Amino acid sequence: MKSPLTSIRVWAEMVKLSHSVFALPFALTAAFLAGRSIEGRGRPYWGQLGLIVLCMVAARSVAMTFNRIVDAEIDARNPRTAGRPLPVGKLSRVAAYAMLVLAAITFGVGCLGFHVFYGNTWPILLAGPVLTYLCGYSFTKRFTQWSHFYLGSAIALSPVAAWLAIHPATLGVPALLLMLIVTCWIAGFDILYACQDIDIDRRDGLFSLPARIGVTNALWIARASHLLAVAGLIGLGISARLGIIYGIGVAFAATLLLIQNILVRPTDLRRVNLAFSLNGGVSILIAAAAITDVLVSSP
Repeated sequence: MKSPLTSIRVWAEMVKLSHSVFALPFALTAAFLAGRSIEGRGRPYWGQLGLIVLCMVAARSVAMTFNRIVDAEIDARNPRTAGRPLPVGKLSRVAAYAMLVLAAITFGVGCLGFHVFYGNTWPILLAGPVLTYLCGYSFTKRFTQWSHFYLGSAIALSPVAAWLAIHPATLGVPALLLMLIVTCWIAGFDILYACQDIDIDRRDGLFSLPARIGVTNALWIARASHLLAVAGLIGLGISARLGIIYGIGVAFAATLLLIQNILVRPTDLRRVNLAFSLNGGVSILIAAAAITDVLVSSP
């Protein structure tokens, strides 16, 4: 019988906790932008930031665990994913469901913390609908080729949720632009990633853009999505009145997006994983630049 510690380690590997780096920086960016309106501070409280990190990691853990449970049989038929913990029996379904419940409770506690400590009821009121929408992604690949954009929109809830958690009264264009940016950015690189599974998706009748319209057309949609994300980043800088530091960050992030789209070609998919790995740099660059800009310009 596996020890609880072993199960936790296997579960962390299964849901790839390290990939929280994709969405978390955008949530923190939203938190600092919203925090500029906190009277007398001009930045969020440390406790608020801690709760955002807790909620982000917990919500992502719920979504990923649910996805792994729902897709266990599909993963078992795909050579790329057949070695995941559930298909090979490293983690039992009972343990996976236990982790799912624990992550959901943790998310709820984090959302409740905003009400208890900061008098903000929005997070706890929206906790259920948010988790429902996140988990809904797991079914979309069974009926729509636009599942990549559903995934993007699900992850893009994070900056809007963070803004609501910090200062709901100022929710506006910058928060919506952050949602657009994350939606297009995530959808773009998820399309690139899906190119690896085109034959498997077609065999199993799963919907993905590469499987439905071919790699070439899918890659053009990915490129257009990333171009729209860059446009959104520029719009965010203007609407949120960010300065040169943010502009430099956007330039570097746009360069990383350009590189990853150059790396993946219809006739050569060998660098998909390398292209995918560049996305952590994109989110960290944007967050570091935006947050630094906020801190430097705050009184």
